[in-house]
Amino acid sequence: MLKLTLSTWQDNALEAAVALWNRTAVKDGYKEMTAGSFNRIFLQNPYFDPACTFLLTESDGGSAGSAPSSLSSVLGFACGVTGEDLPLGADAGYLTTLLLDEDIANDRHYSILLDAVEQRFRALGKTQAEALFFNPVKLPWLIPGTLGHEHNNAPGIPVDSALHRFLLEHGYAERARQNGMYLDLSAFAIPPDILEKEQQAEQLGYRVEWYDGKRYTGLAEMLTILGNPAWVKELAWCAEEGIPFLVAAHQGRTAGFAGPVIREPRGRGYFAGIGVNPEDEGKGLGSILFFRLCDAFRGIGTEYMSLFTGEANPALKIYHKAGFRTAKQFGVLRKVLKES
Repeated sequence: MLKLTLSTWQDNALEAAVALWNRTAVKDGYKEMTAGSFNRIFLQNPYFDPACTFLLTESDGGSAGSAPSSLSSVLGFACGVTGEDLPLGADAGYLTTLLLDEDIANDRHYSILLDAVEQRFRALGKTQAEALFFNPVKLPWLIPGTLGHEHNNAPGIPVDSALHRFLLEHGYAERARQNGMYLDLSAFAIPPDILEKEQQAEQLGYRVEWYDGKRYTGLAEMLTILGNPAWVKELAWCAEEGIPFLVAAHQGRTAGFAGPVIREPRGRGYFAGIGVNPEDEGKGLGSILFFRLCDAFRGIGTEYMSLFTGEANPALKIYHKAGFRTAKQFGVLRKVLKES
């Protein structure tokens, strides 16, 4: 009879954990990993907690919490992370992943791993568990229907996975769905009505151009108003280093941005986001910036773009107009953790 041992993470389990990932996670659309990429994504992440990372291994017995006796047979893996400086971090722990070999993939073994992660969250004073895009551990997934195109982060749990079903049946509520969106840029073109909208904005004194710190003022002030600290940090770095991004400007004042415009080595267009100063809204600047961003990526030889957005986000209309399709859906899940 198969006997399983539950333990916290052990560094000598790396190769077996990678093998488990490549047997199981890839079936839910995640990208295969090597020892190097697994180490970078999980173990070298500053929020990695070996006490919140668990293994189920085949053994000759042993007690819960002991080291795995057979590192060639890691059959279960679960990882959660916490951080006081993360969004919701004072109250929440983030469930990153939970994997089981198909030979033991049942609710009992899912529960063993999930209970271990949740107990660690409780011990750290967390009152809820989240599967959410704020998780600092980024899991790349392959875009269905493409030749190896990938997105760099999974914003929740794949809705067609066994784990998604299990979590919903064991206390987790789906708070939202995120759409993984994809655009092949080979045939992209700005539609005539967007060009017309751009002309109308120009008549009001707005121009969409590459950012030039000598010509445009107010970037930092606009980003502060938009209230996204990540944008403040990233765009300041881009401005300092000369990394290109687009702005909508009005009489020399920065009214909106899109970018940065970076072609990643695998051919994907990377950008942090799009934002428009509230006092400049209602003039179509967001749509103009987005289509000009897509055009800029195509102009530097970018093969594709991918992003994720809420299923109810009005921007979906813009994405679909640009040619994006929904490639995969992810559930954003939460469980209130009661004291055990």
